[in-house]
Amino acid sequence: MIANDPYAELERRFARLSAVQRASAILNWDRSTMMPDGASDDRADQLATLGVIAHGMISAPDMPELLGRAEARASGLDPWRVANLREMRRLWVHESALPADLVEARTRATAACEMVWREARKNADFKALLPTLGEVLTLVRRAGEAKAAALGTTLYDALLDEFEPGGRAARIDVLFAELKSFLPGLLGRVIEHQRSQPPPLALDGPFPVEQQRKLGEELIRLIGFDFSHGRLDVSAHPFTGGTADDVRITTRYDEADFARALMGVLHETGHGLYEAGLPRDWRRQPVGNARGMALHESQSLLMEMQACRSDAFVAFAAPRMRTAFGKDGPAWAVDNIHRLYTQVAPGFIRVDADEVTYPLHIMLRYRLERALLAGDLPLGELPGAWNEGMRDLLGIVPPDDALGCLQDIHWPDGGWGYFPTYTLGALAAAQLFAAAGRAHPDLLHAIGKGDFAPLLGWLRANVHGKGSFASTDQILTEATGAPLGTAAFKAHLESRYLPA
Repeated sequence: MIANDPYAELERRFARLSAVQRASAILNWDRSTMMPDGASDDRADQLATLGVIAHGMISAPDMPELLGRAEARASGLDPWRVANLREMRRLWVHESALPADLVEARTRATAACEMVWREARKNADFKALLPTLGEVLTLVRRAGEAKAAALGTTLYDALLDEFEPGGRAARIDVLFAELKSFLPGLLGRVIEHQRSQPPPLALDGPFPVEQQRKLGEELIRLIGFDFSHGRLDVSAHPFTGGTADDVRITTRYDEADFARALMGVLHETGHGLYEAGLPRDWRRQPVGNARGMALHESQSLLMEMQACRSDAFVAFAAPRMRTAFGKDGPAWAVDNIHRLYTQVAPGFIRVDADEVTYPLHIMLRYRLERALLAGDLPLGELPGAWNEGMRDLLGIVPPDDALGCLQDIHWPDGGWGYFPTYTLGALAAAQLFAAAGRAHPDLLHAIGKGDFAPLLGWLRANVHGKGSFASTDQILTEATGAPLGTAAFKAHLESRYLPA
């Protein structure tokens, strides 16, 4: 029997649903960090079971009536509860579109595919991944078709909506066309300028993993990462998982290049700070979730690219780097380290890409996943299409599939429609950092002293604390004065990488 207060009953149910989802988040983190390989089948069963339980909770037979009754009384609710009810409806539409057997099958398939991907990537063997990835793609298509029918959108837009609420390919096409109109020319000018300068000096390694870990922990503590509510671990692909009260970030270490791990840690810290800053009073409700992956990626890229590759931060961090590794000399001077951290050059690996070439990596993945989902590109032809796209966009061709189409976990893990949010996040990061600088004219001076409080405080008030109260564009417009666009990103790249 439905309770007399339908909204209160919905809050109770979604709080219970949140507990199931948070448990799944920790199991997912463990699967990618500490779980022994032999436990993969058991873990897939656990996650599939929890997924079916969560699906059953949100798609219960009486949920439509309960939502309808609560919406009929919405005029008596405060704005946060109205927004929460809207998010409940959105989640119900997504989840109720899928039958339980499809939810279970997709969860099992992605869990199995991730484990196969680890070995396939290690061995640069795409053929080994093809059967399980094909199964994932088939199930993702089925889910996308079901959600498209419920949402009244295209298949791709339905999948994109899972990661970026309200996101549509038509909007992405416009933004990406704007980027493509200036990025290749800007890239050429930047490379030409850098070639006119003496090359930066290489930092002399090796760099022991333990020293890298300690340096990373020291810096992210200063930035604001709370180790009483979080961890830093190692995984095959860096990610942020866990929950708002138990943030799990990961990186991967390379003893020949400590910057890869350090920048990965700083990037994931941006994600972690967003999760930790979500509105505490709404942590167990949909409105208390992060708005979407465009804003989530904006927080990681803002921290890694905007703040931590700045002159100011490098000046602060360089002495700590020298101390961590017992180094000295011209290569370890602030100016040289900054030049190394802002070198622009086409490369094979997305997560190691500089700010100028990064969007080109995303454009490739966006193009390919749309073609794969539409059936215009057979999955077996992905390696060749990937290499051709790399040649077209970046002028380089990967020597093997580990440096090509096997490098990302997203497709094996079921994240189809996720990739565009990285570049949407880069655009938002530029807008937000510029706005924070206008609000705090001494922002870079504070960062140069290792004081991230002004930046973090501004982000808490203008992004983190908003949760899912408003849309991405509404949050950006209130914080920066404009919806998502390319102008701030272009201005940032020109300011940092081209001489005045």
